[in-house]
Amino acid sequence: MLAVLANILQPLIDFFEEVLKGFHNTGGLSWGWSIIALTVVIRALLLPLTYKSSKGMIRLQQLAPEMKSLQTKYKQDPQRLQQETMKFYKQNQVNPFASCLPMIAQLPVFLALFYMLQADLRRDICPEINPVGTADPKPCGATDASSFFFIPDLTDNATGAVLITLIVLYVGSQLVSTLLMSATTDRNQRLIFLALPFVFIIFIINFPAGLLVYWITTNLWTILQQAIIKKRLGPMRAEAMAAVNAAKEKEKAEGNGKESGALGPLAALRASAKQAKQQPEPAAVAAPKRRSNGPPPSPPRKKKKRSGRRR
Repeated sequence: MLAVLANILQPLIDFFEEVLKGFHNTGGLSWGWSIIALTVVIRALLLPLTYKSSKGMIRLQQLAPEMKSLQTKYKQDPQRLQQETMKFYKQNQVNPFASCLPMIAQLPVFLALFYMLQADLRRDICPEINPVGTADPKPCGATDASSFFFIPDLTDNATGAVLITLIVLYVGSQLVSTLLMSATTDRNQRLIFLALPFVFIIFIINFPAGLLVYWITTNLWTILQQAIIKKRLGPMRAEAMAAVNAAKEKEKAEGNGKESGALGPLAALRASAKQAKQQPEPAAVAAPKRRSNGPPPSPPRKKKKRSGRRR
């Protein structure tokens, strides 16, 4: 399987091998610095794609409340939900897979370097051990050409303290870059992304040390790149976070409304009683005077008119 994949990628392997030899032979860089230079060039070429991808991720976060409404509306009809979701993406001109494009674009470089460090670069780095035409090149060992800082051999698997140091650098840089890249993503997605570096440890211990140099370098580039993009796209990130928080508050309010409605008549009775207590009591109405049971009072006596003649 690996041999078949190597044959498919051979044109890319040859191309990147010439690039590395150019950095080493023409630029005078060591093989370790040549790998770092190749990483920087590749990531610089991918900058427009990465910037567009970051804008797409933030745009998706801004549209999260509307997506939630679609999911609620068509939750009983998955096929209709899929159709409406694709229509929604098309209307808003967003690509849900845009965030994966920079990673996919780097995959051929990663695979080509993996095969180069196991065959072609071993012939280039230590031709005295692996002459041209060697069918199964061996690791170069600890030589001046194959060493890089604390790494004794870029073409072989790291072991002992060197491997532990590389794993710490890889996991640490990967976690920081993941936190910067997924600042607005869903909590569950962030947890998955944060767990991936630890899952990859079982694979990277079998990689040539030079491949880990490439991976750590690309993580450090991502950290610097995301810091710059975060500054450039700061207002969009703020809007995205505001939209997400508003959606959460709305969902929480709707949940509280449903919960209070589900309490039934007892809750309504308690609410009305509480409201009645808060209302002021009406003023007392004066009772009508009661009549006595005795005879009615006599009418007033009329005064007699006196004549004007005096005696």
